[in-house]
Amino acid sequence: MKEKTANSVTQIRKKKWTVNRWTLLFMASLGVVFLLVFNYAPMYGIILAFKKGDYVIDIRKAIFESSWVGFKNFEKFLIDPQFKDVIVNTLCLNLLSLLINFPAPIIFALFINEVRNKTFKKTIQTISYFPYFLSWIVFGGIILNIINPQTGILSDLLMRLKLIDAPLNLGRSEYTWGVLIVTALIKGVGWGSVIYVAAIAGIDTAMYEAADIDGAGRWGKMWFITLPSIIPTITVYLILSISNLLNSGFEQIYVFQNQINLGASEVIDTYVYKYGVLNKRYSYTTAIGLLKSIISLVLLISANFISKKITGKGIY
Repeated sequence: MKEKTANSVTQIRKKKWTVNRWTLLFMASLGVVFLLVFNYAPMYGIILAFKKGDYVIDIRKAIFESSWVGFKNFEKFLIDPQFKDVIVNTLCLNLLSLLINFPAPIIFALFINEVRNKTFKKTIQTISYFPYFLSWIVFGGIILNIINPQTGILSDLLMRLKLIDAPLNLGRSEYTWGVLIVTALIKGVGWGSVIYVAAIAGIDTAMYEAADIDGAGRWGKMWFITLPSIIPTITVYLILSISNLLNSGFEQIYVFQNQINLGASEVIDTYVYKYGVLNKRYSYTTAIGLLKSIISLVLLISANFISKKITGKGIY
């Protein structure tokens, strides 16, 4: 009897590792290898933040042979005259983006879910997704041509509508944050709503049927069924967004940045590129990157802790 049991267990174990399972294991292992090679292996370069590795040609020699300087590279950034402006621009832009651009895909997904005509619904979704697949170089170039005060159609249209008397120069510093927020919203709202549309599709339809019996309208079902059902998804993305408060998106800002709006558009990412990477100040840029990563980790842990205390939900 025991032999039969042992044989059956062995057969079950053999059956578990089918070709499909080995295929899935292989595909998962590729993702692990990718993370090890491109995310964890380069971490040895972090020691460059504590070494004298600026203005060198061979980075490997700077990492292994240069002298230790402690926290001097971090101090250089903290006492830099531009430090205050760079931090203020970075935080203000990301906080505004969190306030405006984070809820936009959620609202868009809720409204898309209420569209009953499938053809119209798919058309709207396709149009909203399209800008995401354009690079910031292409998309930003289109926007810059539109808002150009001399040749762009925006100023001409506003003047024809008699909303302005002279061409509007949106490249000036007082309009920079608004341009960045609006362009990021246009480019990302459609694609950002995909995950919320998928979460809404997974809601049990029996809940809506019960709400219909109780006499609930569209707004009532949206507010009391749809929105609460996707709260876990919203929570996860909110925590991740909070952890990225120091990441402004280099490509977008670099495209729209000019000498006129530099005071309002200089953020950590563009500062590191211009004053660190281009000048071969590798230790300096590594120190700033490490500082950003530590603060982002602290923000992630703090946001997750607060979320679990308030809502009982978090990433981990």
